[in-house]
Amino acid sequence: MTFHALSTVFGWSAVGLGIVSTLVQLRRMSVRGVDGVSLATWVIFVYMGLFWITYGVVARSPEIVLGSLIVLPIQLVIVFRLAPWRQVRTVLLGLGFFALFTIVPTILGGWADGVYGIGVAMSLTRMPQIIELVRSEDASGVSGYSWAVGATGAALWMAYYVGAHLWAPFVATGLAGVASLTIALLAAWRHTEARRRLELEAAFAD
Repeated sequence: MTFHALSTVFGWSAVGLGIVSTLVQLRRMSVRGVDGVSLATWVIFVYMGLFWITYGVVARSPEIVLGSLIVLPIQLVIVFRLAPWRQVRTVLLGLGFFALFTIVPTILGGWADGVYGIGVAMSLTRMPQIIELVRSEDASGVSGYSWAVGATGAALWMAYYVGAHLWAPFVATGLAGVASLTIALLAAWRHTEARRRLELEAAFAD
């Protein structure tokens, strides 16, 4: 098997992991609630998904197109669960942020500049979730497993981009992957701290 063929396998594997990680986050929200989940992060994910679908069409990559197209409805359900109509300012600010880092660079410099811009945007987009995890002791709604799967998916996408010789997405996805791994580690820490608090409370209750 050539590396190009192998990279295609990586690409489709990344598509599958993207679906799994998003479904896991949705399920955790359904079971544990939305505490600690950032609307700003997820609404911008929707905007960026639309960008990747368009870029995938231009790059003639069904993997890139389907990687965002399939998860888009799930992301919309997550955003709906976070009641965006109560935080219209967040939704509009997210749109402005997306336009500044992706639409404007694409118009001015072409698709490569837009992809580099979305790499920065994908990293910054995860910052509200990172801040939320640092600030809030209750992160029961955040699935660390989902973000860890997302970081693994980012690594697979990077392998795919090497085989496809798409260097701008390679850099962009690498930046986002580091941020996703940070969220996964922070969520794991918060969940561990929450379990310890419950154990202490139970001990004192006895």
